[in-house]
Amino acid sequence: MTSTARSTQLTAAGAARVGGPGTLAGRTVSRVGYGAMQLRRLDREAAIALLRRAVELGIDHVDTAQFYGNGFVNEVIAAALRPEDDVLVVSKVGAEPAQGGPIPLRLAQRPEQLRAGVEDNLSSLGLEQIPLVNLRRADHGPGLRPEGDQIVDLDDQLAVMADLRDEGKIGAIGLSSVSIDGLRRALPVGIACVQNAYSLVSRDDEDMLRLCLAEGIAWVPYFPLGGAYAGLPKVTEEPAVATAAQALGVAPAQIGLAWLLQHAPNTLLIPGTADLGHLRANTEAGAITLDEATLAALDAVPTRSGDIEVA
Repeated sequence: MTSTARSTQLTAAGAARVGGPGTLAGRTVSRVGYGAMQLRRLDREAAIALLRRAVELGIDHVDTAQFYGNGFVNEVIAAALRPEDDVLVVSKVGAEPAQGGPIPLRLAQRPEQLRAGVEDNLSSLGLEQIPLVNLRRADHGPGLRPEGDQIVDLDDQLAVMADLRDEGKIGAIGLSSVSIDGLRRALPVGIACVQNAYSLVSRDDEDMLRLCLAEGIAWVPYFPLGGAYAGLPKVTEEPAVATAAQALGVAPAQIGLAWLLQHAPNTLLIPGTADLGHLRANTEAGAITLDEATLAALDAVPTRSGDIEVA
């Protein structure tokens, strides 16, 4: 095996790439990464141990944000990950912590807030450059909707993100909770990935996924198993998912993740957990192969999510 082939199939830590190799912001990464939000549920020692285990299991793509635990998650990542691990750290801006509300964040969409968010992420992560920063919009999918001075034109936001990229503070730009029209408007700026709510039971963004595939943009779905808010269907409750899981001797959640990986080659996963057992199960989902009959049965599951707002 050549050194290039080895670097494609193995992480810098020498582990096999979970789910095989994918591409994100010009880098080769494991197709199964880790969404770090749940680390806020752990103490510092346990959070560091979980991240170290993720690296050992072959994860080299971690998704975070300054508003996860009001900086705690970023600080844990800075403490746990080593330069030799060569983990691609992705963050996001467009929101900030807010205690006491129905969800623990509020929008921070204005250009000066986006710049401040990048600076805060750089500081807490201990980085000179964040390889990829997602601009969290609020015009699509479940979640908050902007009001007042938080209604900001996408072009104004992209301008400051491009400036930050030109200054070397971020390496690439991504979009989150974006509409397909917004993505089309942003394409000339150069977009590395899209993070939208998407799962087997929530496929309203199928056209956007295909646009990303055509444009060489990574598709990184959040809520990959559905059910994040009351009223949203859950992948694990689908009869076809239960049938597939029983036939293969795996968990229903693993079927939901495996379906995402096989559904589109540009899909990268960032399932989050604070449990070491679930972490291993998520990585093992990357090795599951669904046959044509099983895929057909899963593809036939209807999408029922709609567009749910959370005030």
